[in-house]
Amino acid sequence: MTPKTGLLLVNLGSPDAPTPKAVRRYLFQFLHDHRVIELTRWIWCFILHGIILRVRPARSAKAYAKIWGAKGREAPLIEITRAQATKIQKRLGQNVSVNVAMRYGNPSIPAAMDVFAAAGIDRIAVLPLYPQYAAATTASVYDDVFKALKKKRDMPALRFLRNYYEEPAYIAALADSISAQIDRQGWEPDAIIASFHGLPVEMVEKGDPYKDECQKTAERLGEALGARADKLILTFQSRFGPKEWLQPYTDKTLEKLAGEGKTKIICITPGFAADCLETLEEIAIEARDDFISAGGTHFEMVPCLNAQDDHCDLLADIARRELLSGWE
Repeated sequence: MTPKTGLLLVNLGSPDAPTPKAVRRYLFQFLHDHRVIELTRWIWCFILHGIILRVRPARSAKAYAKIWGAKGREAPLIEITRAQATKIQKRLGQNVSVNVAMRYGNPSIPAAMDVFAAAGIDRIAVLPLYPQYAAATTASVYDDVFKALKKKRDMPALRFLRNYYEEPAYIAALADSISAQIDRQGWEPDAIIASFHGLPVEMVEKGDPYKDECQKTAERLGEALGARADKLILTFQSRFGPKEWLQPYTDKTLEKLAGEGKTKIICITPGFAADCLETLEEIAIEARDDFISAGGTHFEMVPCLNAQDDHCDLLADIARRELLSGWE
């Protein structure tokens, strides 16, 4: 039977290649999003086109090159999301068609909508792969879905997931991944850093619930860790620009811990559903190097949940319960 329901998994995205040209194209789209940058347009466009898009693509391309696979392959984030979709498809069965899109870059949300339309799918469930809601991430996915369908005369029915930051299976999978990492490495950490992507403080002050949801995730994760709960420290990474971002900062916290003699650290990134530049390069390479330079002796990053079976079970269960009930 031909499925009439589609499930769209959406993550942030990556450049098409680890080259300055591809990165510039990607950043142009990403940094033009009003949800991401809320500055007055004429001021921001001057900064973006006059400075950032002239300088940052080459630097970012070098960072992407460190984590990219063999020539011709897609970025790790996209490859992992495709693997998640394959496993989720098997769990949901043939009554649902599972597809993948990125908010920025390729495969795009408009392209995914065209695929669904060509297949005669008129019920679409959208699962943004962001456990914690933020306007700059989840709401931006909503925006792009509606934009892609804005001129369609025959609109599909739509359902969206908002968040899953306290989902018991999500918390359990995170806690299990920490235990598994400690078993693999063979040493007990002095501290466990839970590093979430940062957000400008002013966005939270305007009503964004992201900080609260990150804190709730960290609280639940601490409860699940049991005897290791006291070692868990919540931090925020990936800030840029002159504005104040959510604190404590991951890099500054690692430097402080090393100075206090806490030399064995593991870092988990609970806000990322798949490994990407911010985990594989910013944490596993840059943060590690900085920590060791500051006096640390051991540093390991816990991989994201990626396409692990427990993660795909979780995402399939959320989709089935929250998005597909009554449609399958």
